[in-house]
Amino acid sequence: MPTQTKPNLKSIISSRVNTMNTETALVPASTSEYVALTTNALDIINENLKNQPLSHQLFDTVKSPTGGTTVFTIPGLSGDEIQKELTGIILDYSTPRAYWDTPDPVEGVPPVCHSRDSLTSFESKPCSRCVHNEFGSKSVDSNAKACKEYIELYLLRPDNIMPLIVRVPATSKGLFQRYLMRLVSKMIPVCGVVTRITLERATNKTGQAYAQFNFEAVDLLKSDEAINAKAFGHKFTEILNAVDEQEIREAV
Repeated sequence: MPTQTKPNLKSIISSRVNTMNTETALVPASTSEYVALTTNALDIINENLKNQPLSHQLFDTVKSPTGGTTVFTIPGLSGDEIQKELTGIILDYSTPRAYWDTPDPVEGVPPVCHSRDSLTSFESKPCSRCVHNEFGSKSVDSNAKACKEYIELYLLRPDNIMPLIVRVPATSKGLFQRYLMRLVSKMIPVCGVVTRITLERATNKTGQAYAQFNFEAVDLLKSDEAINAKAFGHKFTEILNAVDEQEIREAV
């Protein structure tokens, strides 16, 4: 009897990519380990929150570790959990930035200026022309920008219906963009694959250690899962973006 080999991710992609629907309506899904894709998760969220605004403050957030640490600290029911990697579906992402007029802002203090897309500030001013967006504007001893930019990933894990916000620092922004371009080259939306995120120790030009984010597609979603992931992500971000601008406060 001939030996059967398991098809790799590339061969699965080539056979499924053309079946992915572009609609944003939920469809009946087969059994999936992603609970949010097989249940009416948004109704459950609204019921528990009594239709209160779904703001950023309500979500568990994973920040970039300091000092080159290569593990994630994830909020859990029994306290913080330490994990070496994060795996799930990136439903969507945003590219916010924020500026504080002090070098060491206290946690929870609102920024002086912020932007949802790193292009235009909340006052409708172009970020590209701002002096705080220039390299070296943070301090004379650093080439960093005074305005802090990062990427927020809305990561859906198998056993949760609430996405986890993963904050990717500017130092790994290029790596995430290259990952997106690899998916683009295969005509796959970022919400159509299961992504694994790991950390690697790196050092900058001044010898300071930091955590570098790495992204890898480890599985392609089934057609119905991909359709539902796109629909769930679309509805989720609609609710999140509906929160009044004055209530948004970016964390340090």
